[in-house]
Amino acid sequence: MEMEDQVESQKRRGISKDDLISERTGSLGCIGWVIVILSGILTTLLFPFTIWFCLKIIQEYERAVIFRLGRITDRKAKGPGIFFVLPCTDSFVKVDLRTVSFDIPPQEILTKDSVTVSVDGVVYFRVSDPIASVANVSNADFSTRLLAQTTLRNALGTKNLSELLSDREGIAHSMQSNLDEATDNWGIKVERVEIKDVKLPHQLQRAMAAEAEASREARAKVIAAEGEMNASRALKEASLVIAESPSALQLRYLQTLTTIASEKNSTIIFPLPMDMISHFMRK
Repeated sequence: MEMEDQVESQKRRGISKDDLISERTGSLGCIGWVIVILSGILTTLLFPFTIWFCLKIIQEYERAVIFRLGRITDRKAKGPGIFFVLPCTDSFVKVDLRTVSFDIPPQEILTKDSVTVSVDGVVYFRVSDPIASVANVSNADFSTRLLAQTTLRNALGTKNLSELLSDREGIAHSMQSNLDEATDNWGIKVERVEIKDVKLPHQLQRAMAAEAEASREARAKVIAAEGEMNASRALKEASLVIAESPSALQLRYLQTLTTIASEKNSTIIFPLPMDMISHFMRK
């Protein structure tokens, strides 16, 4: 926290974080240099034995932050490969640069429209500045995990349930930008944030299912009513056409007979034209 306050105060005065780190990596002083020289002489005198304590190996995905008498020796971390340290005055901290992924535990969140939901997610981050991750925060990994949980609750507490269910990508991008900005002084780069699952209470699930079913039934009834209306209009137009041409009714009879015959029914009803029946009735 002290380092963060120093960073903020230095930013207000126009001094960057690199300048603050350079102040930390200043001169060791006269006594410090005397101790370093004595350590170097002792290492040289006991060279065959001290070489095993002086040479260190760092993997490709790691970096080493070296402290000499409590001060950071360089503004750039060492590695990968072999590097040299003084056994009595130097100590180093390994920093893993690989991307780390972790699950955000399910968080009970009250949305903007007063609905309690359980939301979990996943965060991908990596160390972008090894020196800042060691000097500015005691445990960068653990601090990032706690901050991700808090950010998830804060971000989702300002959203409605409908926004939470439909705009997961936008919420994830907003969380990523907030986390990346907050962890910049810690030397952490947040690469990706994803909302994994949103669990609703069972009563709310049943209510939403009933609402969706009622909505679908209402739409089905509206569609059926529209179909009946269109069919009645078509029948009205057909009746007007048949009224204008009596022979059209006879053609419709023949078409109906053809349809019945194609179905291979044993009984066929053959309708007679009305004009023929009326002719026999007059006789």
